[in-house]
Amino acid sequence: MEPLFELYFKLLKNVNLSFQRSLMEKIQWQHRLIGITGARGVGKTTILLQYLSKSKLSRNESLYVSLDHIWFSKNSLLDLADQFSKSGGKVLVIDEVHKYANWSKEIKNIYDFYPELKVIFTGSSLLEILNSAADLSRRAVLYSMGGLSFREFLNFDQGLNLPFYSLETILKQHQEIADEIVSQVKPLQFWNQYLKQGYYPFYKEFGELYHQQILAVINLTLEVELPLLRKVDVAYIPKIKQLLAIIADSVPFTPNISKLSEKIGINRTTLLTYLHFLEESGLIYGLHQNTEGVSLLQKPGKIYLNNPNLAFALGSNVDIGNIRETFFLNQVNVSHKLNLPPNADFQIDKNTIVEVGGKNKKGNQTCDYYALDHIETGLNNKIPLWLFGFLY
Repeated sequence: MEPLFELYFKLLKNVNLSFQRSLMEKIQWQHRLIGITGARGVGKTTILLQYLSKSKLSRNESLYVSLDHIWFSKNSLLDLADQFSKSGGKVLVIDEVHKYANWSKEIKNIYDFYPELKVIFTGSSLLEILNSAADLSRRAVLYSMGGLSFREFLNFDQGLNLPFYSLETILKQHQEIADEIVSQVKPLQFWNQYLKQGYYPFYKEFGELYHQQILAVINLTLEVELPLLRKVDVAYIPKIKQLLAIIADSVPFTPNISKLSEKIGINRTTLLTYLHFLEESGLIYGLHQNTEGVSLLQKPGKIYLNNPNLAFALGSNVDIGNIRETFFLNQVNVSHKLNLPPNADFQIDKNTIVEVGGKNKKGNQTCDYYALDHIETGLNNKIPLWLFGFLY
């Protein structure tokens, strides 16, 4: 285990605690088995190392490992847990579990046979925890991690400590909240930067190469994770890339399944399956008219890219109306269910209808609230669009 500890101590030494994601406060760290899933690049490894850095454990009581380490080519995860436990270990953090063939069975065994160990694991957004070979759903507390909210971006970029708010609080008290935030920072000054390059935390690391790194993440997701975790034949990956390119050029995309199937050269069932895979991968979002009982083979009413940064990276439709709607969907969807109402943009939790647009958006009698761009503060049922980026 020495090489694993050596790497862990090196990583721990370089952990920066100046900025922490809101998920850090939401995770119930006291549980014995915790799982965190999310798309590539959203910061799963960082939050694990920050947690370990903040813990009061002694030097050898915690260990972080990534299952793509060469050590695991000759050693099993179960062997590691046994050695770690016998040496006084208490918290075992396992990253990239999807890169290890029998991860679910061995984690189950660790949970059952080593009750003195707390295990925290992360994996791809494509990870099927509930349908894995060993059902961990009754044992693990699961969390899904997205990219930076607009609030987190401001805190990260500007060294601020702005709080998040519930949707109900924002809807009822948006004027007071906006006034308080504006007294500390001018959100619109950083708005366009966030929409272009602020969702993935690695924007600081890659600078001008940020969009190229997003493309690299997309390629790894499609070329490596889909074949590995969804058993997609690599020969069909170009078809999935073609599908993503068509969506990116047309978002918000109202799919005509028959025409799309013909254009790409795949049948309807396969097409709907690929759409589902793209959504699971964190690359697109399908908006349905009714969120009840949505099945794998049900056509979405509209399809969006997952976040605005993807549109700029893919060089696709960067129409401002589309970017606004994508932002709203991306931020609100984290904690609420959204569907497509008949005569408006979005319905939240089946009861709140919202129109998204510019500051001069005209009224809609069926609408409860307006999320409007390029306004610093709102009035009555008109709320600044940027403020919906303070939900987490």
